[in-house]
Amino acid sequence: MTKPTNNPKLKLLGFNNLTKTLSFNIYDICYARSPQHQQEYIEYIDEAYNAERLTAILTEVADIIGANVLNVARQDYDPQGASVTMLISEGHLDGLPTPGMPEPGTEIVKESVVSHLDKSHITVHTYPETHPDAGISTFRADIDVSTCGKISPLKALNYLIKSFESDIVVMDYRVRGFTRNVRGMKHFIDHNVDSIQNFISKSIRDRYDMVDVNVYQENIFHTKMRLKELDLDTYLFGEGAAELPPRESKRIRERVDHEIMEIFYGRNIQR
Repeated sequence: MTKPTNNPKLKLLGFNNLTKTLSFNIYDICYARSPQHQQEYIEYIDEAYNAERLTAILTEVADIIGANVLNVARQDYDPQGASVTMLISEGHLDGLPTPGMPEPGTEIVKESVVSHLDKSHITVHTYPETHPDAGISTFRADIDVSTCGKISPLKALNYLIKSFESDIVVMDYRVRGFTRNVRGMKHFIDHNVDSIQNFISKSIRDRYDMVDVNVYQENIFHTKMRLKELDLDTYLFGEGAAELPPRESKRIRERVDHEIMEIFYGRNIQR
């Protein structure tokens, strides 16, 4: 696998208006045997990934990619789930009269930022849910980081994967539009990308099986990841594997593995 290289800077005619979008579907799988454990799992996820925590995660993403948070809208939902949308910008904010932001020269405190980006945005939506009768519970987070200009969402890849308990990660990266150099020549991409995997740390790659589907001529890149090791204790909620009879442990392991396979391949699979 080749490492990403730094391209020489292009001398542009005007603003670099290439749009770079990184989209995630992140899944956490759990087995909660009793209805009480299922409800407790949903409540746990709803609290662990509420709008306040998601805002903190997205604010850190903005810092990592070098973006300024302009405005934030966030919402917790009943019975469960949360959404956060940030509008972000590239470059300095000096003199920008943005509602909800401090006056120029004052310190910006992350916890007090209320978010939204000028030509770019970061969003996250969560979807906790349970299987009606199989004991399986899942947590899905959909994340989009869309930037316009020099900043790239790929810088936040590793942080986002680590921020969620990710059994499965499905990622899409796309560069759209074009920018011109001073001679008027169009550039449809301004950085080298062979695979999303090239931007993922080795420590993460070693833990996952990965599959790529890339359309190079369209600057579309797709990578799916799933954990290599299935440690049953990490999937049980409210009890441990040692408390279960061997036959029950085997049945639960097969059920969890089947759920992971269906989500990873995106289709229903006969057992």
